[in-house]
Amino acid sequence: MNQSANTTRWIPTRAAALERLGAFLPRAARQYQRLRNHDFGPGRRGNVSLLSPYLSQRMLREREVVTAVLSRHSYGEAEKFIQEVCWRTYWKGWLEMRPQVWSRYQAELGRLQCELHENESLAQRHERAIAGHTGIECLDCWSEELVTTGYLHNHARMWFASIWIFTLDLPWQLGADFFFRHLLDGDPASNTLSWRWVAGLQTRGKHYLARPDNIEKYSGGRFAPVTGLSSGAGPREEPQRDEPLALRSADRAAPSGRVGLLVLDHDLHPESLDITRVDAVAGLSLAADRSPLESSRLVVNFSSAALDDGLARARAHFSLEPTAVSRLRRVEDIVGWATAGSIDTVICAAVPVGPARDRIDTLRTELAAVGKSLLELRRRWDQQAWPHARHGFFRFKKHIPAILDPSGDLFPPVTGQV
Repeated sequence: MNQSANTTRWIPTRAAALERLGAFLPRAARQYQRLRNHDFGPGRRGNVSLLSPYLSQRMLREREVVTAVLSRHSYGEAEKFIQEVCWRTYWKGWLEMRPQVWSRYQAELGRLQCELHENESLAQRHERAIAGHTGIECLDCWSEELVTTGYLHNHARMWFASIWIFTLDLPWQLGADFFFRHLLDGDPASNTLSWRWVAGLQTRGKHYLARPDNIEKYSGGRFAPVTGLSSGAGPREEPQRDEPLALRSADRAAPSGRVGLLVLDHDLHPESLDITRVDAVAGLSLAADRSPLESSRLVVNFSSAALDDGLARARAHFSLEPTAVSRLRRVEDIVGWATAGSIDTVICAAVPVGPARDRIDTLRTELAAVGKSLLELRRRWDQQAWPHARHGFFRFKKHIPAILDPSGDLFPPVTGQV
């Protein structure tokens, strides 16, 4: 199971992200459409963009990536890649209108993590799967690749989840948690809902069964023959039907008094937020809080370094002295930072449903108790896209051209807030 030494590395800076975007642009159209489903293995990722860790933390913004692609290719030529960028947006919008799905997943995950301490059989099967000791060669290689690189090809993620659920008969929630703790591009919405989709819960009755011939074909023959996979398992079921709720209203009040910008590692392009004056900036990484279990050091270190890069850009953009920029260790430190700096209004990029959401809601209450306000700025991209995520992606994708170009012009260059 030794992986190639020539594995991809992600440098956690916006400059590196822009460089990778530039290198990918010539391949974003027909070549991407033709080869995107192929998982050639670590070190052979020229068929995909490898931008997802940067997009997930918004070191790159979705609109600027799509605008760059459309500067080189027509919408028709690049439609498949644009749709892949928009899948992450769609999942976020879907979960924003169904936060109970996240809450239920968290409750089930907590129960299962307790069960791991009580059910020896489950604990052993779970440990073999995450350690890459199942005896299923492809799954074991993917486990090792995930843990050692923080990345898996999207097709491999689907195969992995299917084998985990239907062949190993492990709870999908534990698999989703394993991914979330190790993926550099881990996103609570896309990760959780993709696992639900494979299980047959997201689209009721429609699950994804990994097939040996499909794995052999799209892995470039690296795994052949693939044996022992379940071929007749049915979809998982749950009694709930989750209808969409009203989308949570975006904060619209104007900041007052001294303004402090809080930079979190879900959105690391503070210089494009719709704010003109900042008196102080604080940064906080929540990567270690993804799960009750331990997050990967790769994830924690990547997010921490990416946050430093974001803070440096924020300081330069808002022309602040070094003493006006702080690194915080805990959410609990934010009120103290705001108090010490005589901050009246704390501003941050809107936090979507996920591990940080409840903590930010609590922070809002704690700030209000000491006479301070919290404003979350929702990106225009999200504001335009999320309302269309009430149903399936097929309906959502019909709105993509309007999301990209709400003015009705032909995809002009985009500047300012995105």
